[in-house]
Amino acid sequence: MLAASVLWGTTGTAATFAPGVGPLAIGAVAMGVGGLLQALMAAPRISHHASRLRERRGTVLLGAVSVAVYPLAFYSSMHLAGVAVGTVVSIGTAPLASALIERVVDGRRLTRRWMLAASLGLLGTVLLCVAEAAHASGGSGQTSATTTLLGIALGLVAAATYALYSWAAHRLITHRIPSRAAMGAVFGLGGLLLLPVLAVTGAPLVASWSNAAVGIYMALIPMFAGYVLFGWGLAHVPASTATTLSLLEPAVAAVLAVLVVGERLPAAGWTGIALVIACLAVLTAPARRGSRRPSPDTVPSSARPVEQTPGR
Repeated sequence: MLAASVLWGTTGTAATFAPGVGPLAIGAVAMGVGGLLQALMAAPRISHHASRLRERRGTVLLGAVSVAVYPLAFYSSMHLAGVAVGTVVSIGTAPLASALIERVVDGRRLTRRWMLAASLGLLGTVLLCVAEAAHASGGSGQTSATTTLLGIALGLVAAATYALYSWAAHRLITHRIPSRAAMGAVFGLGGLLLLPVLAVTGAPLVASWSNAAVGIYMALIPMFAGYVLFGWGLAHVPASTATTLSLLEPAVAAVLAVLVVGERLPAAGWTGIALVIACLAVLTAPARRGSRRPSPDTVPSSARPVEQTPGR
């Protein structure tokens, strides 16, 4: 999960190297082509588990629609509000959305460790977001502030859809569908839904070699390789934990925005990054020996032996 988050954290900076390509085209080529590659790689497993996927077609469709909406909202958010703010809002609020979905739909309890980690991470993302938004609107007047707010609103849409497709993929995996088949089906169908958007907006991607290189990088590295890692991680942790671990992404994006893009990050922003790192340390620290074993109700379904996915 952490490796995937590092790869995803490079997407905003990579997109700045193709300034002539709009956010819709970037999102469509990244998630669309990346999703189709996942489906192609997983085709034998998708075929083998086709009957189970059909039984869960509602979950597959929900995940696919969320996959299609997410990159359009995410890259538009970064385009309007800046790399750091767009990434922070999109990823930073996803753990709350994911936890709400698991609580309402699955009835899953949230551990004190998760709540502590999520609190640290959310405080860090809020500090980072406020610092960047203040810097963005400080010298540009009301128009910049309005644009930033619109970017933040789109970031919230991205967060909700990210949480939804994470939950959908995890749901499929815990119903004995291998992670490759589940991710391939959800992301492949989502990629198909993005092809019309790519056809309408993607002309600038082939206007120059640099634009094409950005599109190829986005599709192959962060999206294809990153989501292969993400699918493997979802087979071992619940969606709420996965989205919380993804809080590393905005920290990586913010640092790259400073070092590569030239954005400035105030002291509050660096404090936010430190809190995100503290969140990850709390969430990934090994449990103390001798601690009381949780009851079955509090153990995520992906951690129970009976839910191990066959064929992996």
